[in-house]
Amino acid sequence: MLRHGKYRAGWSERLGGVPRRLRTGRPETIWIHAVSVGEVLAITQVLAEIQAQLPDWRIVVSTTTDTGQKLARQKFGNDRVFYAPLDLPWTVQAYIDALQPRLLVLAESEFWPNLLHCARQWGTAAAVVNARVSDRSLPRYKRFRRLLERVLDDVSVFLAQSQEDADRLVAIGAPADRVHVGGNLKFDVAPPKRVEVVERIAEETRREKIGPVIVAGSTLDGEELMLLEAFRAVRNLFPSAMLLLAPRHPERFGTVAILLASSEIPCRRRSQWSGGPLAGGSVLLLDTIGELASLYQIADLAFVGGSLVAKGGHNILEPAYFGVPILVGPHTENFRDIVEIFLRADALTVVTPQTLTSTVLDLLDDLEKRERLGRKAKEVLLQEQGATRRTVNAILGLMRDPGVPIPFETATERQA
Repeated sequence: MLRHGKYRAGWSERLGGVPRRLRTGRPETIWIHAVSVGEVLAITQVLAEIQAQLPDWRIVVSTTTDTGQKLARQKFGNDRVFYAPLDLPWTVQAYIDALQPRLLVLAESEFWPNLLHCARQWGTAAAVVNARVSDRSLPRYKRFRRLLERVLDDVSVFLAQSQEDADRLVAIGAPADRVHVGGNLKFDVAPPKRVEVVERIAEETRREKIGPVIVAGSTLDGEELMLLEAFRAVRNLFPSAMLLLAPRHPERFGTVAILLASSEIPCRRRSQWSGGPLAGGSVLLLDTIGELASLYQIADLAFVGGSLVAKGGHNILEPAYFGVPILVGPHTENFRDIVEIFLRADALTVVTPQTLTSTVLDLLDDLEKRERLGRKAKEVLLQEQGATRRTVNAILGLMRDPGVPIPFETATERQA
């Protein structure tokens, strides 16, 4: 927390100071915990559908990171969003006492011992949705299986992203009869909201005949340099090309701007542009929040970052929504199942630092291949949707009667 700074905000709430806005005394409450931006996006539609089914209930959302907090407040409003308490008995108990939730929903792999234990003591049912066990976490979980079994026994139902995740949950100690395959909520991506500045950028690229446009999203340290080297080669063959570069973390915007300034490639910061001509052969640094998803619509080619370096990769579904051909590096462990589905359908291209430039040039020179990749990417996205409906049905069934097993499709039945 001290080193990175991104967990410093909200200390009072993290230490058990329940904000006054949550102390409304409403009797029927659901508490959803979504760690960061990805989890907030994943649970957004689930929350909306539960609220539609239970309009008189209060649904509150906690996050861990600052970026997740900001997005959750934008989507759900300040009144029902807060920082998750540290997993200490007294901090967690303060929130359980204040909220008195009927249901606790944890997104992905949030197995917090004190939170789950206090919830069970209160009589709160707990569900882990969109559950996954990463390649990196699996060996650690297995080493502590005997302790983890006691923690996972406090969960009423697990809805895994895939059959492999379901098997892994059982392997680390989750009761087998409570583990079901719900599918991946991130496939149920909502259409990006209309962003006026993105429309202006799109209009300028058309007017100035700028293209091809490459959007490199969610990039991490080490990737920008590789992308700039590839873009140098692109400019030689396509002088009017443009690179839209979107670093993953806001705290790196300044660092990347310095790197761009030293590259001798013309560049502008999006925060300093509100209109007017854009130049071909240049880089536009997306140093703003909330615009990347919509910007993918103007891309001729998209690269999704965190994957050329060993950081596990980021979500490829936003460019897939627009039918854009997608490149990723070899490190995609965080989205293992999504990537595997796309690869099986030949809807994704994997590059290495050594093949990045040649692959980009090959695709930019082959319109038919780009269109085929983009079309298949959108087809895969549409075929895999439906996890939201299954998750909402399971949650509502759990609330009606926590003791009744949930009838659920197996992975084989879903494929059939």
